[in-house]
Amino acid sequence: MTQNLQERAGAVTFKGKPMTLLGPAPHAGDPAPDFHLTAGDLSIATLDALSDGGKRALMLVSVPSLDTPVCSLESQKFNKRLGELPEGVAAHVVSMDLPFAQGRWCGAQDGGVKLGMLSDYRDHSFGLNYGLLIGELGLLARAIVVVGKGKKLAYVQIVTEVTSEPDYDAAMKAAIDAA
Repeated sequence: MTQNLQERAGAVTFKGKPMTLLGPAPHAGDPAPDFHLTAGDLSIATLDALSDGGKRALMLVSVPSLDTPVCSLESQKFNKRLGELPEGVAAHVVSMDLPFAQGRWCGAQDGGVKLGMLSDYRDHSFGLNYGLLIGELGLLARAIVVVGKGKKLAYVQIVTEVTSEPDYDAAMKAAIDAA
C-alpha cells in the first residue's frame, strides 16, 4: 500500500456495520485518476486506453464480487440497459474478482454480456486511487463512476450501504450526458 493513505472511517456500511474506505474521496469535476486493471485476457487496461486518450466517456460499475446476489443483479441490470448508452460511452464492471471468475460469471448469463469486465486484484490501484477500497474487507465498495471526455470525473455515486443497489437511472443519465 502507499504511504500516507487516506482513511475515511464510516464512509459506507456493510450489513449495517461501518466500514473504512481507503484513498481520497472522488468528486465530480476532479481529474480522473489513472489505474491498472486486468482484463479477461490478463492484459492491463488503463484509463488512457479505455477512454481512447480522453475521447470516450466511461461508466465504471464498481462491485464487491460478482459471486454475490446484489452484484450479480446489478451487473445484469446494467448489461440489459447498455443499449441506452450512446456509442461514445464504454461501460465496464470493476471488481476484485479474478478475471477467470468474471469470465465464469459472464458465461453463466443468458443472452451474453456486453459489459466489459475488469479486475483490480493485482495492485488495487482503482480502489485506492478512486477511494473505493474497503479496508476491512479488501473489496471494492459499490459505486458508479462516470469519467467524461477529457478524463474528468463527471459523476460519482458511492452506495452508502454496500448490500444495496445503486440508483440506476441517475447513473445512466450521467453516462449519457458525459458522451
